[in-house]
Amino acid sequence: MKASAVKRRAAATLLAALLPACAFAQDAKAVIDAASKAMGTTGLNSISYSGVAAQGNFGQSRTISFGLASTPIRNYTRAIDFTQPASRAIGEATPPAGRGAPPPPPRPYEETIGADSPWAQQLAIWVTPWGFLRGAAANNATLKNKKVGDVSYQTLTWSPRQKAPSGQPYQIVGYIGPQNLVDRVETWVEHPIFGDMRVEILYQNYRDFGGIKSPTRIAERRMGMEMFVTGIQAVTANPVDLAQLMTASAPGAAPAAGRTGGAPATPAAAASEKLAEGVYRITGGYVSLAVEFKDSVVVLEGGQNEARGLAVIAETKRLFPTKRIKYVVNTHPHFDHAGGLPPFVAEGITILEHDNSRYFMEASLGEPRTLVGDVLARAKKKPKVEGVIDKMVLQDETRTLELHAVKDLDHSDAMLIAYLPREKILFTADFNIPAPGQPVSPSIPTLIANIERLHLDFDRYVTVHAPNPDRPLTRADVMALMKEAK
Repeated sequence: MKASAVKRRAAATLLAALLPACAFAQDAKAVIDAASKAMGTTGLNSISYSGVAAQGNFGQSRTISFGLASTPIRNYTRAIDFTQPASRAIGEATPPAGRGAPPPPPRPYEETIGADSPWAQQLAIWVTPWGFLRGAAANNATLKNKKVGDVSYQTLTWSPRQKAPSGQPYQIVGYIGPQNLVDRVETWVEHPIFGDMRVEILYQNYRDFGGIKSPTRIAERRMGMEMFVTGIQAVTANPVDLAQLMTASAPGAAPAAGRTGGAPATPAAAASEKLAEGVYRITGGYVSLAVEFKDSVVVLEGGQNEARGLAVIAETKRLFPTKRIKYVVNTHPHFDHAGGLPPFVAEGITILEHDNSRYFMEASLGEPRTLVGDVLARAKKKPKVEGVIDKMVLQDETRTLELHAVKDLDHSDAMLIAYLPREKILFTADFNIPAPGQPVSPSIPTLIANIERLHLDFDRYVTVHAPNPDRPLTRADVMALMKEAK
């Protein structure tokens, strides 16, 4: 065969290979155009909508997985400027009252997302049905057909320009239904506990609002937990008062923690002080205890994030360079306390957890971590978690450490407290001592009731959220609070 014929055949083969991809790209564009026309988004640069909303207490609920406590938000209004991109939501939030406590007064709610906000916040703009179509048109979306139940969807997938901490691209998938409306959007974002956290938004009951189609119900789920629901009553395309809607309020508005909030700030480097022979209080962030046994060390509280977890591990190894850390005790599964566990899992350290949250923590820390890029993602280790049902005693000839499950606590149904009987030290989390002039938390009487039930004879009281980082408190300090609570 002549060289020219070989070149022609090679060119024909390459063209044949490219044609399906080009045709599919055209199909994706046709789907985007059809959905944009059906939803009336042509020329849409901004939008505002209002109604009511409710925010689930994601990561801070009494039961950590399902049955999240809900905060209603009245007079909810959200504005989005897709050209920036930026968003602002406002309303009046009424947090749920604790058992036996009067309902708290409403407080301002505000959530602000700027053009320079991280992707964990920015995604809230692009997973809206209008933002999704705009992003799909600008970011070379690809098309697939997918059937969910009895419904056949055309799914569009695109990636924003931002990259995950691991360097991997994010992906956003939108499901276009038979009516050419965006029925749902899903994406994944990095999370210190869940790894690749799945975020799914369902759009239901579309209506026409002056030429633009909008769902009247939006439900956001994270890892299957419904954590934000919006009921839409009014929608305005390209609102003339956009500048006013986007202007931040005066300080004092309640942050939208858990919806778009990032990880807690990186704490200072860990330091330590000796409480007793072989017992050290580690400060610099959330307080931890390092407790020495004959052949190992137990750490109480892993910290609020990866940086803190690494700092606590480093300080513990400095204090006890010849002994391995065998256990880390997670006082309770709220995300600001469990966020420091991944470094411990990466080192093969076993987590001791209340049995109510054992399986949640084991499954969550075992999820894929392709986006996080943290030390656990690199170690590729699976968590080892043991549950404490009522009581666990860690003991050898040198030390006794008791772990007790707290009963009847409104704050969490998976709370552990630790007690060192020989040293008479009690260690707790989230039974906070109020600042001067502030009322005593309803959890303090619960703590006292559990202390009396368990006959814990302590002299020193060490808290994770230490109000006085210079010193542990005394039994008298704690008991004095009981008088204030009555």
